Amino acid sequence: MELEELSVVEKAAMLSGGSEWDSRGNERAGIPSFVMSDGPHGVRRQLGEGDHLGLGASKPATCFPTAGTVANSWDPALAETMGKALGKEAHDLDVNVLLGPGLNIKRNPLCGRNFEYYSEDPIVAGRMAAGLIRGIQSNGVSACPKHFAVNSQELRRQASNSVIDERTMREIYLTGFEIAVREAAPLTIMTSYNEINGVYAHENKHLLQDILRDEWGFDGMVVSDWGGSNSAVAAVKAGGSLEMPSPGYTSVRELVGAVEAGTLSEADLNARAAEVARIAAVTKLTGVGRDDLLSDADAAAHHEVARRVAEGSSVLLKNAATAAGAALPLRAGMRVAVVGDMAQTPRFQGSGSSKVNATREENIVDELTAAAGRTGVTVAGYQQGYDRQGAENRALSDAAVALAAQGDVDAVLAVVGLDERSESEGLDRSTMAIPQVQNDLVAALAATGKPVVVVLVAGSPVELPWFDDVAAVLYVGLSGQAGASATVRALTGEVNPSGHLAETWPMRYDDCPSAGWYPAIGRDAIYREGPFVGYRYYGTAGVDVRFPFGYGLSYSAFSYTNLVADETGVSFTVTNDSDVAGATVAQLYVSGPSDGVLRPARELKGFTKVWLDAHESKTVRIEFDRYTFRHFDMAANKWAVESGIWTLAVGDNAADLPLATPFAVAGDVDAKPADPALGHYLTGDVKHVTDAEMATLFGHEVIAPGKPTVLGVNDPISSWADSRGFTARTVARTLISREAKVREKTGAPDLNTLFILNMPPRAMSKMTQGMVDSAMVDAIVKIANGHTFRGLGGVIAGFFRNQSANKHTEKELNHD
Repeated sequence: MELEELSVVEKAAMLSGGSEWDSRGNERAGIPSFVMSDGPHGVRRQLGEGDHLGLGASKPATCFPTAGTVANSWDPALAETMGKALGKEAHDLDVNVLLGPGLNIKRNPLCGRNFEYYSEDPIVAGRMAAGLIRGIQSNGVSACPKHFAVNSQELRRQASNSVIDERTMREIYLTGFEIAVREAAPLTIMTSYNEINGVYAHENKHLLQDILRDEWGFDGMVVSDWGGSNSAVAAVKAGGSLEMPSPGYTSVRELVGAVEAGTLSEADLNARAAEVARIAAVTKLTGVGRDDLLSDADAAAHHEVARRVAEGSSVLLKNAATAAGAALPLRAGMRVAVVGDMAQTPRFQGSGSSKVNATREENIVDELTAAAGRTGVTVAGYQQGYDRQGAENRALSDAAVALAAQGDVDAVLAVVGLDERSESEGLDRSTMAIPQVQNDLVAALAATGKPVVVVLVAGSPVELPWFDDVAAVLYVGLSGQAGASATVRALTGEVNPSGHLAETWPMRYDDCPSAGWYPAIGRDAIYREGPFVGYRYYGTAGVDVRFPFGYGLSYSAFSYTNLVADETGVSFTVTNDSDVAGATVAQLYVSGPSDGVLRPARELKGFTKVWLDAHESKTVRIEFDRYTFRHFDMAANKWAVESGIWTLAVGDNAADLPLATPFAVAGDVDAKPADPALGHYLTGDVKHVTDAEMATLFGHEVIAPGKPTVLGVNDPISSWADSRGFTARTVARTLISREAKVREKTGAPDLNTLFILNMPPRAMSKMTQGMVDSAMVDAIVKIANGHTFRGLGGVIAGFFRNQSANKHTEKELNHD
C-alpha cells in the first residue's frame, strides 16, 4: 500500500511519537517505527521506556569528548572519525536517529549547555558538525543537528522568545546550520524550544520552509525538541514533520479536524508523513536487537578513538620557562605531586540529556603512575586538595601544600575546574569563576615556589586569577572517558598539544558583550549586541582578552610567510621552526571595504590544520567559498557581495595575524557606507547601544513586553511563583526550593525539577502520552490564575472527555 492511500487519521498519527523515543509506524503501509536517542558525544540508549533527561539507566556506550572540546581540534576529519565510531554504536544499539550534534552559537560563556556546542563562530561550528554528521551517517544512521535555531540560554528555554535582526540571524546563528546541511546532508534536523521573533521554531515557516527547505535544499525530517511543539497544525503547515515525544492522540485529532475544516491541506499532511516514512525506510536496521550491547572489540577500539580525539583537542594555554627549561613536557626523572579531586575522580562530561553510561573510566593519578615505565615521570604522591562541592576544608588544602613542599618534589600537577553543578542542560552558570577553594589552593601551591602545572577541566571559559603565578596550563575541556590517558600523554610529551580555542576567553565575565542582558529573565531574549559576538566584539571594540579566539600553544614553534591571494583563494607557507614535530591551525580572516556596510573588524572565513615534521615547511591553501565575502542585505532580502578593497589576513589566532594583503573583490553590489544612525554599533561598543540605535539595526523598534498580569499556556511553571493562585504559587515555590536543596546536597542539578520549572503548561499535552489534552491545559492555567475550583472542574471533566476521545481515535487507527 502506498502512503497516499492511508487515511487522514493514519497519516496524522505518523506525525507524533508513540513513546518517549519511538516514532509511530504503519503496518498497512509497511512503515516501521524507528528509534531516536541522544546524544551528540555518546549514545544514550535507555533501557525500558526511559526518560528524556537521562536519569534512567542506559546501555554502556563510549563517552567521547563533548562538542565544545572536539571543536578545539579544528579538525573536521577527526570529528568524522569520531562520528563513524558514534554511528557504529548507534547502529549496534538499535538507534535509527542519533540526536546530535549541537551547533548553537556560544553567544555567552554562561550558557549551561555550551559544552554541547562547538563554537562562537559559525564557520568552525558548521565544518566540525559536518564532519561528525558524515561519520554518523556512514553507518546508515541519521544524524540530527540541533537546536534549530537562535537558542542561547537554558533559563526559560521552553518559554523564551529570541528577538534578533534578520542579518545577524542569517550571518551568525544560521550559517553553521547552513554549512552542515549543504556539506553533510543530514537526514534529520531538530528545532529548538524557543520562539524566534514571536514564532515558535517548530512552526516557523520562515525558518523551516523559506530558509531550510527552499534556500538550502533540505529535504529531510524536522523533529521537535522533546516537548517543544506548540501547535501540531501550525507545525505541519510550516514544515515541521514529527512532534516528540508522545502527545498521545490529541495532536492526531487536531490535524484531522484541521484537514476536515479546510484549514490544513492534505498535501501538507502528506508531505510531512512522507518525510517521516523516509527516515523509517533509509535507516531501517537489520540484525540488531534492542537487548544487544557493544562488542568488547568495538568498546576497546572506540575507547582508543575517544583518546585520539581528546589528544587532538587539548589546548596548551601557557608554558613558561623554568630553570630546567619549559615547564612542559614533564621530563624523565621528575617527581610530580598530583593534587585535585578531579585527578582521581574524573569529570569528563556534562549533565543532562547528553550524559553517557561510559564503557570504562580513567583517572589521571592511575594513568600517570602506569606511564612511569615509559615516561620516567614518577608520582611523588596524591592529595585531594579541595572539596568538590566548594566547601572550605583547610585540612585538604594544607595536606596538598605539604605534599608539594616536600624536598623531593620537582613539580606540582594541579587538576582543577568546574564541578557537575556548573554545566548542565536546564541551568545556566551564575559565574565564570571556578570554586574559590580551588583558586585558593592553586595560589597556595604556587606560593611553595615549586612549578605548578594546571590541568583545567571545564566545558567553557573560566576566569583564571592565578594565571600569572603558575608555570603551565593545559586545558582539556570535557575530554570523554579516555581523557585521562590523553592528558597524561600530552603532559609527558608523548603527544604534542595541537588544540586551539574555538571561543574567546575574556579576562572577566563583565567584559562579555552580552553580560548586561544575559540570561533574559523575561519572555524576550533581545540580541541587542547584534553580530558582535565573541571575537567579533573583542576585536572590533578593542577589549583585552585572556586568550583570543583560535589561540593555542605547542611544543613546536611555527612561522607563516609568503601570502599570495588569487581569484579562488589564498596560499602561504607554514614552517615548523623547532626540533619537535607538531601541528598548528592556519586561519584566514577577512575585513570588508572601509566604506562598506557594518561589519566586525575581522571574521574567520577558512581554516586548516597543518601537521609538520621538525623544520618542515608546507605550502598551505585555503579556498574561498560562498561564505567568504557575503553579507545579508536586509533591504533586498538576499545575500550580497560588496565590490571594493578587502583585507585578507592569515595567522594562528584572531589576534596574531602576521600575514595580510589587500584584495580587490568584484561583487554584485557597490560598497555602501554604514548608516550613521547605528551609532555605537559602528565601533562595536555594544554595551552603550541605545534603543534608537538598536531600532536602526533591527529595522524596527524593539519593545520588551512587561510582566504578564494573566498567566498563559506558554508561561513557564517557574512564573507561577508569583501567581494569584495559592495552589499554583505553592507548587512553583516548592519546586524551586526542592531543586536548590537537591543541588546543594548531591552536588548535581535536579534535572527533572529544572525541566518542570522551565516548562510551559502547554508542554503537558505533548509529553504525557495522551493523558492530558489542550483543554485540560487551559483548565490547569485557570488554577494558576487563581480560579482553583473552576480549573479543577475543567481538569476532571476534561480527563474523562479525553479518555473517551482517545479510545475512539485508537479504534479508527486499528480499523475496528
